[in-house]
Amino acid sequence: MKQKFSRDDIEMLSQHTVYQGFFRVDEYRFKHRLFAGGWSEPVTREVFERGHAVVVLPYDPVSDKVVLIEQIRIPVVADASTPWLFELVAGMIEPGESAEQVAHRELREEAGLVANKMVRVCDYFASPGGSSERFDFYWAKVDASLASGIHGISEEHEDIKVHVMSREAAYQLLCDGVINNASTMIGLQWLQLNYHKLREGL
Repeated sequence: MKQKFSRDDIEMLSQHTVYQGFFRVDEYRFKHRLFAGGWSEPVTREVFERGHAVVVLPYDPVSDKVVLIEQIRIPVVADASTPWLFELVAGMIEPGESAEQVAHRELREEAGLVANKMVRVCDYFASPGGSSERFDFYWAKVDASLASGIHGISEEHEDIKVHVMSREAAYQLLCDGVINNASTMIGLQWLQLNYHKLREGL
């Protein structure tokens, strides 16, 4: 189904940065076309600008195992039973880098693995109501028997533990609510729908 509106149906009145620290917040003032016809009144929205990121699902189709990482995420400390989360490999895209380059780099830095194959699946917006951040999602064919240990860049205060588990066990953690971050949920649900295709021809 074709959507009715595009970027051309927005009138940007102003845009400026209201905060610049480790992350950035921009303020947008705009008008947009309405479904019922005509234009909206001026709208003001603050947008959290943190750049775009890559998320990688390391999967071994031979052993049917998944590699997850565990690290502390302090923003959830008030609302989660523990701020140490099971996650997929992920990282920010720096200027001059392609998404696939970041996928290979982060897989090496966070899990100590080299992909036998890196396949782009899709892209998605993490929280489009307040952030511009877009994720490029890849699955990486890996040898899960090579995954172990603690990884991360010490200068970036990363302390990342690698976990190897069966696809079924990883999906059960999602079903039990242990895995509750969006990128990992999306990745494991995609894998559950597609693992038969990934294992074909082995």
